[in-house]
Amino acid sequence: MSDTTTLHHPAAGAPLARDYFPKEEPHPENGTALGFWLYLMSDCLIFGVLFATYGVLGRSYAGGPSGAELFDLPLVAMNTALLLFSSITFGFAMLMKQKGSVKGTMAWLVVTALFGLGFLGLELYEFHHLIHEGAGPGRSAFLSSFFTLVGTHGLHVTFGLIWLTVLLIQIGMHGLTRENNRRLMCLSMFWHFLDVVWIGVFTFVYLMGVL
Repeated sequence: MSDTTTLHHPAAGAPLARDYFPKEEPHPENGTALGFWLYLMSDCLIFGVLFATYGVLGRSYAGGPSGAELFDLPLVAMNTALLLFSSITFGFAMLMKQKGSVKGTMAWLVVTALFGLGFLGLELYEFHHLIHEGAGPGRSAFLSSFFTLVGTHGLHVTFGLIWLTVLLIQIGMHGLTRENNRRLMCLSMFWHFLDVVWIGVFTFVYLMGVL
């Protein structure tokens, strides 16, 4: 039985078997982009279900407090501003990336992370205040759907911050390589997606909740 991996001598006119294969498997960049878009679409479905659930249960107070009694709009507006500013600073980081500035990219990513941490801090403060006032997720269907929707978004921001921290370490170690540029692009899409979702939360949950 012949061995298909046997190398033939070049003098015989046949190329070496290794010539048929690249030394390194090329990374399919378009495959990464497609996979990440599929992930974002699945996240859209998750948040769509959560928004629909809140739409059905958002007025089921079970004799408990309503959104008009609980929501602190100035605090939520400040939180919204923090997340929107983080999206702007991420855009500045991408501009620095286009210019090839490692320090500029990392500096704006750090600012983005600080805005994200501020957003999470205010959200945790709001949750703690509501639970302290006896308006926890078990109080009514309205509060259950509220904590689930807003908490899921906050969990995504937390994962985004972890991803951002890891990416900062990778850029600091290896610079703006092709792989890090691709990771930055994916994280940028994810971060802006979270901003769009939060605008929906702010409008549909908070603004309509106080009416």
